[in-house]
Amino acid sequence: MIIDTHCHFDMMPKPEEYISQKEQAGDIVIGMTNLPSHFQMGQSHLKCYKHVRLALGMHPLLVAESKKEVQLFKKLVDQTSYIGEIGLDFSQEGVTTKEDQVAVLRELLSAIRGKKKIVSVHSRKAEKELLALLSEYEIEDVVFHWYSGSVDLIPAILGRGYYFSVNEAMCLSKNGRAIIEKIPRERVLTETDAPYNERTDIREVLKQLNMTEQEIYNNFKRLLEGLK
Repeated sequence: MIIDTHCHFDMMPKPEEYISQKEQAGDIVIGMTNLPSHFQMGQSHLKCYKHVRLALGMHPLLVAESKKEVQLFKKLVDQTSYIGEIGLDFSQEGVTTKEDQVAVLRELLSAIRGKKKIVSVHSRKAEKELLALLSEYEIEDVVFHWYSGSVDLIPAILGRGYYFSVNEAMCLSKNGRAIIEKIPRERVLTETDAPYNERTDIREVLKQLNMTEQEIYNNFKRLLEGLK
């Protein structure tokens, strides 16, 4: 059983065909959304699926122009157990909206605080700030998606009980491999981040990690226990 904890099938050319194939294969797929309105449009299409789920998200690079959707996020938050993708992006692409991102993220975290959710986060160039906010709002069951920050911060992330989702591109980069080496096997999950990531072979990820499908499933199952 292949597990993809972070992809964007709603952004694919033929999303219904894609998720139908995954469902028939018995793969577990968690689809991220970039805005609450995207989740709202897509959720009715997923009700007949057993293994494919849709997450409620608000991508940090879109929050400055979409602040009005915060209220929709709050309205929809109880309609799914999965949140993502949310977070912060202080890279060159997002640093000019830093203040807006933090303000909106505070509202999103406040909305999910105390609720049983699995949360996939974006943390590019803002890893410390994001971890501090997650800790402040006592958010549990978090998955750091495609982590690219300092290896020195990894122990603090692990200390919160959080997980990391790893994709093929990470396994093939020097920085990615250095990060993976610091993550205990029991905190590793797999992802594709398709279609934004061109390298999406999860079986290749398992090969590079020297892990089995069952090990990843056991980790995911442990994460799911937080929803009970």
